[in-house]
Amino acid sequence: MTDASAGGETTASPVDAASRSPFATRDGFVDDGSGVAAHYGELIREQRRLSQGGAVVDLSSRGVLTVTGPDRLSWLNSLTSQSLVGLAPGASAETLLLDANGRLEHAVRLVDDGETAWLLVDGDETEPLRAWLDRMRFMLRVEVADRSGDVATLGSMHEIADADGITPLTSNGVAIVWVDPWHDVVAGGHSYADSESHPGREWSYRETLVARDDLAALAGSSDTVPELAGTLALEALRIEAWRPRLTTEVDERSIPHELDWMRSAVHLSKGCYRGQETVAKVHNIGHPPRRLVMLHLDGSDGVLPARGADVVLAAASADAFGRPAESPSGPEAVAPSATPTVVGHVTSVALHHELGPVALALVKRTTPETAALAVVADDIVVAASQEVIVPSSAGAAAGVPRLPRLGAVRR
Repeated sequence: MTDASAGGETTASPVDAASRSPFATRDGFVDDGSGVAAHYGELIREQRRLSQGGAVVDLSSRGVLTVTGPDRLSWLNSLTSQSLVGLAPGASAETLLLDANGRLEHAVRLVDDGETAWLLVDGDETEPLRAWLDRMRFMLRVEVADRSGDVATLGSMHEIADADGITPLTSNGVAIVWVDPWHDVVAGGHSYADSESHPGREWSYRETLVARDDLAALAGSSDTVPELAGTLALEALRIEAWRPRLTTEVDERSIPHELDWMRSAVHLSKGCYRGQETVAKVHNIGHPPRRLVMLHLDGSDGVLPARGADVVLAAASADAFGRPAESPSGPEAVAPSATPTVVGHVTSVALHHELGPVALALVKRTTPETAALAVVADDIVVAASQEVIVPSSAGAAAGVPRLPRLGAVRR
């Protein structure tokens, strides 16, 4: 195995020829816009192989930060949503950095080797998170470094071994492999979705760090291993598992409750951290204003909506876009609205190898769970059936009765 020490700080460069994936020379390579492959020309086959544990995904466009020093875990614990004190070497955790109002700013996948905390983040997060952490060191014994220039990430649904032709990075004698805790509710966490039927129970995803030099050598080898899948294959499986991601599901208003992220990244009984008051208040006595749903999309028109596409109530959209609507009848009948009622937006979308076109979307909490929905894709309305992830009843866990407003008249 390749050994790595904490090393000095390096800065990841923007996507250019130098930062393009070494696998770009593989047949069928199609760039996803970040320098790695969206697919290699066989999207459905890549999904199947990835889901079966027979392929790996090049995620070398993502970032890797390290935090060293004896105060690293207690320091990160005081800043973020997860309980990290006492994290065993080699154990995996996920934690969130929130603003003072509990809104999501960063999501961190973390492995500690006993001397160094390895923080795996989406590419665009790397420099802003490094800079923020560096400003928050004060007098503590911690050092923050960007290792993205010499360390790369590979994603898989299986434990990467020598049979894959890949040598995982080791540090302090520990292989740096992050195993996603999404498959179960972590200690101190809470799932608003039904845990027994949760598709995340089958989610075996992990991220393995490798030396970039090793990755380049592997890509240049004439050997056929490893079999590769693109990021679109991973996205489809992630959507199937209801797994949120910062780059796609999060906007400037997002709080963890809306995405069921309490399941894997929030400890509800740990000490104070920024945004903790909002987390506790919404969970115990409030409701998140929006809720995550999975949409099964009608594929008849062969259209995949774009991220950000409006989600509307289907009954309203029929008349608004010129499709037949039932005529009102009866003395209290109301004609369909000429304007579709927008209730949310698509956050992620994919063509799944078994489920067909699917999406994750954030909708208003008050959107009926049984409502027929549709997604507006340019001038086409795509019918969508919703699968509830976060229910309308999410929150109010303390069961505190709501008191009538002062001056309200009882009827």
